[in-house]
Amino acid sequence: MSDTELLSARIDKLEMHAAHQEQMIEDLQKVVADQWSEIERLTRKLAAQGVRLEAVEERTDGPAPVEPPPPHY
Repeated sequence: MSDTELLSARIDKLEMHAAHQEQMIEDLQKVVADQWSEIERLTRKLAAQGVRLEAVEERTDGPAPVEPPPPHY
């Protein structure tokens, strides 16, 4: 192989490697965006559950009493 062919082969390999990394980065960015959306959805849901729990506690005169542990502890 001549020097030109070797350099061309190396450049082709580097370009394929760069393209693969670019696709991997795009895939990872999508995963991160999807996970962030899920975290935001779950945060809103948890906040709503907290509001509901507070409403129940207000109707039942405060938080539920702490039960003592069973005798086998």
